[in-house]
Amino acid sequence: MNSITTLSYFFTQHPTLAMGIILLFGFILGSFINVVVARLPIMMKRQWYSECKALPQNVPFEDKYPQTFNLCFPRSHCLHCHKPVAAHHNIPLLSYLWLKGRCAECKTQIPWRYPLVEALTGLMLISLYAHFGYTVSFIGFACLGLGLIALSFIDLDEMLLPDQIVLPLIWLGLLFNLTTGFIALEDAVIGAVAGYILLWSVFWMFKLTTGKEGMGYGDFKLLAALGAWLGWQQLPLILFFSSVIGLVVSLSILSMRRQKLNQAVPFGPYLALAGWISLLFGEQALQWYLTSWI
Repeated sequence: MNSITTLSYFFTQHPTLAMGIILLFGFILGSFINVVVARLPIMMKRQWYSECKALPQNVPFEDKYPQTFNLCFPRSHCLHCHKPVAAHHNIPLLSYLWLKGRCAECKTQIPWRYPLVEALTGLMLISLYAHFGYTVSFIGFACLGLGLIALSFIDLDEMLLPDQIVLPLIWLGLLFNLTTGFIALEDAVIGAVAGYILLWSVFWMFKLTTGKEGMGYGDFKLLAALGAWLGWQQLPLILFFSSVIGLVVSLSILSMRRQKLNQAVPFGPYLALAGWISLLFGEQALQWYLTSWI
């Protein structure tokens, strides 16, 4: 038996233990996703400003980070006092609860995003395991889920969907369907192309009508990635769900007067959540629609 079959058999025999292991592994992966969300935009800005030095215009940039700065170095540290985080204070979720959400050195409040991302990543893996079991589909869609969580929180922070994550997701989706046959490869290719063109068309219709840009190019690529993983058949559902979620969230924020009507909002998290809903429940939704309305 190969390793996947062996682990699948073990998990089948010990379901409670399997859930615990997968949840714990999700918390650990969520801790790494936090690093990606915090550091990747900074790495991109440093690269952009270094390239701008060759231009005649002076582009100011306050580079307060060490020369070696990537996803591995320097060590995790407090954003306020800059003290390195001790290993026993860097345990996903547990350390946050033990420290009561504060830095062990300066007692500054730790952003809520850190335990939230860790918890979401764990729950994401659990939902996949409940849906697919320990299979190749579970592993493949776990990669998609990790990318969607990272993209969502980067977009919330920076209004940015980095190509360094979105473009690999497109290619991974196509390779996944080429090797597993989860959906037909032609459906995946059409999904990637149609996903990009759909939002690209909406972008230009809105711009020609209003003179303003309604969304960024990263949104086109993210929908293309979802199309590559889930196929073109799921694109209408993803657009519907993302529009409904976006409308509900925006109206809720407006009702609390925390956002102005002309203020830009990131669309990436809505697309990511809609894609996740379509992955887990899209087939049932399509069947319900076909049987109820057609």
